[in-house]
Amino acid sequence: MLPDTMTEPTNFTGSHSLLRSLEYEGVEIIFGVPGGAILPAYDPLLDSPIRHVLARHEQGAGHMAEGFAQATGLVGVVMATSGPGATNLITPLQNALMDSTPIVAITGQVATSAIGSDAFQEAYTTGLAMHCTKHSYMATDADDIPNLIHEAFHLASTGRPGPVLVDIPRDVLKQITTWREPHLNNLPGYKPTVSGHPMQIRAALDMIEKAERPVLYVGGGVIKAGAAPELLAFAEAVNAPVVTTLMARGAFPDDHPLALGMPGMHGLYTATTAIQKSDVLVSLGARFDDRVTGDPNAFAPDAKIIHVDVDPAEIGKVRAADVPIVGDARSVLNDLLSGLRARREVADSPAREDWFAQLSRWKDQYPLAYEQDPDGPIKVQHFIERLYSITGGDAVVAAGVGQHQMWASQFWGFREPRSWINSGGLGTMGFAVPAAVGAKVARPDDLIIALDGDGCFQMTCQELITATTEEIPVKIIVFNNGGYGMVKQWQNLFYGGRLSAVDLGFTYPDYPKLAEAMGCVGLRVDHPSEIDNAIEKVLSVNDRPVVLEVVVDGEEMCFPMVPAGGSNDRVVMRRDEL
Repeated sequence: MLPDTMTEPTNFTGSHSLLRSLEYEGVEIIFGVPGGAILPAYDPLLDSPIRHVLARHEQGAGHMAEGFAQATGLVGVVMATSGPGATNLITPLQNALMDSTPIVAITGQVATSAIGSDAFQEAYTTGLAMHCTKHSYMATDADDIPNLIHEAFHLASTGRPGPVLVDIPRDVLKQITTWREPHLNNLPGYKPTVSGHPMQIRAALDMIEKAERPVLYVGGGVIKAGAAPELLAFAEAVNAPVVTTLMARGAFPDDHPLALGMPGMHGLYTATTAIQKSDVLVSLGARFDDRVTGDPNAFAPDAKIIHVDVDPAEIGKVRAADVPIVGDARSVLNDLLSGLRARREVADSPAREDWFAQLSRWKDQYPLAYEQDPDGPIKVQHFIERLYSITGGDAVVAAGVGQHQMWASQFWGFREPRSWINSGGLGTMGFAVPAAVGAKVARPDDLIIALDGDGCFQMTCQELITATTEEIPVKIIVFNNGGYGMVKQWQNLFYGGRLSAVDLGFTYPDYPKLAEAMGCVGLRVDHPSEIDNAIEKVLSVNDRPVVLEVVVDGEEMCFPMVPAGGSNDRVVMRRDEL
């Protein structure tokens, strides 16, 4: 809805229509960087109630929009100029596409008369974005802007969520027009299926009820659908253990007796092995990613597959489904629950005592393990456990990509959806800092903590200047292991220890000084005995961003591990098993 105080400018242009359209969609925050082609849109922005957060790089702005969207479920909005402004958005657009994150990107373009002439800062933006968005538009008439923006938000937020781009030439932004309340035009080929087929729902229930070793394999689609309450109720009603993928952490509480944690390449032994030994695997909003399946030909070999996904293209893409169900996870879970309640009137849920006894033995035999020497060096796992204990887990955690990301997923106990902000499918280093900024803008009263590696941090740390100048008090933990830890681990394990281009060193930069130069509080801890005190200092700073460098063991490796492309029957628990 539009603000009641909205007044009509004397010359109402495409730019005014753009801002009015965004206000109509309920947008309150835009992340962006201005430039020549988008400049006409920045003038009416001064008179709009929408807050603009000025990033220091368009990639950072895009990740901020992603963090905002992952933390809220709302559509994040990013704005950039033509040419390099637009090309710098390609990484966050692809990241959002792979993680099904709803964002709308608005880019300026050179004037229509100059398109195709290699004009200054011209790029074929819609073409570049074609394969990293759900759809990309170019506005050629200012009269079309309200409908294009409305369609963009509809596409981004419905079905399988994802990024949509709207490219607007400079002359269209300056064109005189009028604003009209938008309506959805016919969108041929775009009719997302929400409800699962009743016959397939019944077939799924029949299969689950007869299963002796069922597993609920939960993906990020459950969080996107807002289906965490329904998942909890269904898991309890059907009495089946639950594994949650990297994108689904928090969809099911880790402290629940049915929770097995994360499966896959660096997942928990019990979660990975439970899938392998299951006889019925119920996939809910998961896409059988290679980091979960390992060798797909050896994945869950004895399991019948029930696959629920709102995107029909995902069903059967990696593993054929015995019971395919196209539909929204929340709607399908509600239908499954309704069917179960009727069945529970005549029969209790199967006890599956032997299955749960086996799962318990695996948990006892193959727990997560590490050794923290009291004299150091600090282990990342230990720091995360202390941070979780001191905060009580009451925080939204963003992560970069690499070893620290896996350890965060392993050692943080997630209890709520949208408490984990993360780059899963694309694995984008540099994601954590800007995503945490976006999440903090979205949820200013919540504790937002970014757990980052030194390699990731150095890619986008300039966005701490944004956090300082925009008064966004995020908390950034930088685990400094002196290099690209996961790459180093692979070179040690699979390349004969020949370390190539992975050493960043511990000397430069001086992280506390760098943080202070960007207006943040800068701290460092390098001994296990000082961890708790350092965490308390971080938590005590609430008026500006704070960066804590944690100097950690540069030789530590992340286990459990399933070697890439290997079978999940072989979960390596420590280095000497390879």
